[in-house]
Amino acid sequence: MKKLGVFLLLLISNNSFATQKISLMLDWFVNPDHAAIIVAQQKGFFKKHDLEVEISEPADPSMPPKLVAAGKVDMAVGYQPQLQMQVDNGLPLVRVATLIATPLNTVIVLKKSGIKSMADLKGKTIGFSVSGFEDSLLSKMLQQSGLSLQDVHLVNVNWSLSPSLLTGKVDAVIGGFRNFELNQLEIEKEPGFALYPEENGVPAYDELVLTINKNQVDKKKFDTFLTALEEATLYTINHPDAAWKVFVSYKPKELDNRLNHMAWKDTLPRLALRPRALDKQRYQRMGEFLFKLGVTEHQHPLSDYAVELPVNQ
Repeated sequence: MKKLGVFLLLLISNNSFATQKISLMLDWFVNPDHAAIIVAQQKGFFKKHDLEVEISEPADPSMPPKLVAAGKVDMAVGYQPQLQMQVDNGLPLVRVATLIATPLNTVIVLKKSGIKSMADLKGKTIGFSVSGFEDSLLSKMLQQSGLSLQDVHLVNVNWSLSPSLLTGKVDAVIGGFRNFELNQLEIEKEPGFALYPEENGVPAYDELVLTINKNQVDKKKFDTFLTALEEATLYTINHPDAAWKVFVSYKPKELDNRLNHMAWKDTLPRLALRPRALDKQRYQRMGEFLFKLGVTEHQHPLSDYAVELPVNQ
């Protein structure tokens, strides 16, 4: 009996410290937007909290939220406005953390174009990649200058944003990130100029967020994940040069280049210092914005699409 008691005690102890697994799918290929995640992985912050995190990159960027909704992936990187649209379409998703706490999306033109404001885009050709949110965003930005989508020509450039600008196929693009496309143009010695949504009638929002299936929100492992993520974020902010080396060690041949290094410096000030913290008014304002634009059919309660963990844990 004594031996059996010791065995049971060891079994319980081992189970209480068992490694928990989380599958995480990014929104796109690894880049400095994912700084906190990659540093947490490479620096051992996840391991410190008995987590084994499997990070994957999607072949199709539209798949991560669908896979989370279907229970095929535990967690995914997504975008706040698109999350609210996905929930409106019936996907059981909920935001549990923020990675990038400011908009990154912009309307970008070449400096030499002479375009300085949204009003200057009248009669111009604008390239985009994803219909839905981007054209609605553009519509609101144009409206602030007394224009509408009928005053511009829209062309789907299928993710080829910078090349379309550089070749003169379009006069402007929407969907380019201020920490990437602007640096890419700088490298090509064709400096760009950005027009910001939040300065042209669009409410501020979280660009990148972490989402999970709403039915899994009570699982302790996600709260633990966010603790490790915050530790990695603080390390990255406190030691940016050392964190850069940790980041590129994940995939040296792919990540250690001039564009990523430039983007790294522009991205760090935009990291969410408190990843789990939820700005309720920000999400509600965007919800109202999307509803008024007709992008969503309903105004959902905040709890339908965003929470601050822990919840009932």
